[in-house]
Amino acid sequence: MTTLDLPPVAASGPAAGPEPAATAELRPEKKVRLGGVTSEDVFTVAGALAGSLGLNWLLYERVLPFSGASGFLLCWYALFLAGYFALGRLQWGPLMVRERLVSVVAWSAGILVVALIADQIGFVTSKGMDAARHLNFFTESMERTGPLSPIDSGGALGAIVGSLEQLGLATLFAVPLGIAAAVFMSEVGGRMARPVRTLVEAMTALPSIVAGLFVFGIVIITFGFEKSGFAASLALTVMMMPIVTRAAEVVIRLVPGTLREASYALGGSQWRTVWNVVLPTARPGLMTAVVLGMARGVGETSPVLLTAGFTSQFNGNPFAEHQVSLPLYIWNYVKQPYDGMIARGFAAGLTLMVVVLILFVTARVLGGRQPGRLTRAQKRRLDRDARRPETTAAAAASRPSAIQPKKQ
Repeated sequence: MTTLDLPPVAASGPAAGPEPAATAELRPEKKVRLGGVTSEDVFTVAGALAGSLGLNWLLYERVLPFSGASGFLLCWYALFLAGYFALGRLQWGPLMVRERLVSVVAWSAGILVVALIADQIGFVTSKGMDAARHLNFFTESMERTGPLSPIDSGGALGAIVGSLEQLGLATLFAVPLGIAAAVFMSEVGGRMARPVRTLVEAMTALPSIVAGLFVFGIVIITFGFEKSGFAASLALTVMMMPIVTRAAEVVIRLVPGTLREASYALGGSQWRTVWNVVLPTARPGLMTAVVLGMARGVGETSPVLLTAGFTSQFNGNPFAEHQVSLPLYIWNYVKQPYDGMIARGFAAGLTLMVVVLILFVTARVLGGRQPGRLTRAQKRRLDRDARRPETTAAAAASRPSAIQPKKQ
């Protein structure tokens, strides 16, 4: 027979003394763990993987006339899910089994995406490391380099500078226009909001070659401008602006309406509310919109091919003569039948990945602060303002009074 740990009951009557302060020790509370991975989950996944691998090998090698690595992996994954479901039904209820099966599918999809990205990065790195490991690849152009030149001569300096200049100009043109269009559609509205939104949605699905043909026909043929980095930046602007507009509109619509109402209640105009309340609150999302637009424009080849031309010489002026970029550099050299040129093309692809990574990290650093979170300078200013009354009061208390009492 079990006994219960109950606190002692004080005796009734006048003989009962004062009750002690701590009559029983308090037991520590146990933390309840919600979610997480347990040993049963690990063993179930491991058992399903091993069992499905053995059964899949038996079916492929001994029973069914199948072959190929892709089919083997697909069948293994299907058998793994079936085995995990069967093993889960032996331990948990139907609802728990379905929940954990969906979790396994989500985790496996994430692992697959990461594996594909790692495979692409590894493939490009292995192909282009022969050229990228030489410093001259980043400090020289292809002006004095031929198809049979050694790998330690020539480089992609002109393409790197061209890509940065063209992307910078396109960002300078597309971001203000895109954010202004998003503010117009979400904050101003009116009869023109629907046609503008329809046009932006149509431009989102615009093929890149059409944007290049548009700039080529209007800017180069009609107005007589020559092929240059500036013309290429205009084509990239046409590709980037609808992406920035759509993403910025969604972010601006997520700003709570109570913030706008508070600004209007304090006497702020619509322009002041948008500039000082809406846009600062949506800044992290707007930076994401800018990153999406830059990611769309940095790797475009066809509009740059039609508008910028190609040159093996270094040209740091985007407003005059032909200017090469990294996508065009890759397209031109990776298709040549020379190992050195192919290695330079893959090295340019690796450089383009690094440039995109730097742009993404920079954008996240600039716009990564959540809405309402203060910067370090703002926190120091608030702390200084909070300590100022205490300092003033202490100084006043330590200061001698102007009227001294007379000594008796």
